[in-house]
Amino acid sequence: MTTEISTNTAPARGLALASFDDAFRFSQMVAKSEFAPKDFKGKPESCLLAIQHGSEIGLSPMQSLQSIAVINGRPCVWGDAALALVQSSPACEYVKEYVEGQGDSLTAICEAKRRGYPAPTVSRFSMADAKRAGLAGKSGPWSQYPERMLALRARGFALRNAFADCLRGLVTAEEAQDYPVAAATHKPVSEPVVVRPKFPEQLAPAEVAKVAADPVESARLAINRTNDLSVLDALRDRVNQRHREGTFTEAQRNELVHLIDGKCEWLESEPKDGEQEFTHESPATEAVS
Repeated sequence: MTTEISTNTAPARGLALASFDDAFRFSQMVAKSEFAPKDFKGKPESCLLAIQHGSEIGLSPMQSLQSIAVINGRPCVWGDAALALVQSSPACEYVKEYVEGQGDSLTAICEAKRRGYPAPTVSRFSMADAKRAGLAGKSGPWSQYPERMLALRARGFALRNAFADCLRGLVTAEEAQDYPVAAATHKPVSEPVVVRPKFPEQLAPAEVAKVAADPVESARLAINRTNDLSVLDALRDRVNQRHREGTFTEAQRNELVHLIDGKCEWLESEPKDGEQEFTHESPATEAVS
């Protein structure tokens, strides 16, 4: 891997950074200074990457720091810098910008003529387009300077279409700022959480009376308070017997058997020593007797 930083083809102006070490030392100095843009302050690595990115499209180190931005994780170039890059290219014959119409018909137009091409590339962006995109009326520049924002949109489209080689695929920062931020979909990887059912340890006196008077409630309590598979099997037999005797209805019998089966399935999936966590609970087969 070479340690030389990419350089542009324009004549050198100001400080020349000939190596990776030179560029990184310069980035460290800028990151500590008042000249660093807000997003680059205290971040020499980001300064270095911005300088490198800018050098690949023809910007000097300080121009790169002022003109390259990272928006929603994507490197971009501010609109005026994009225009300057295109206008400084030998391939550019002219770039014309103007506005027509009023209200929803207000339209910004950009004509970008590439030398040797028969006709200019023309892009339009209207207030109606801005409304469809949910941009018109947004707080900030879209409310304060709508004509300017329309012009920047039309400019970005025209310059990228006509001079993709100059911009190397970069979108304008003004356009990138208007893109909706995708919601995060990735969740941190963590160990699976085992949720254990909670069983009552002790009933209040009023609850004791309620259970004693209600055979279904008594059966539910008995099932919840035992962690012994053999006791649960006995409870299932007892529930079926009381159903045959008419104590439990078909629906009550189905509910209790389902509860027993679920408890058995859970206990069978637990490690053998898992029952030690429930030593405070005791079998209660007599509750449904």
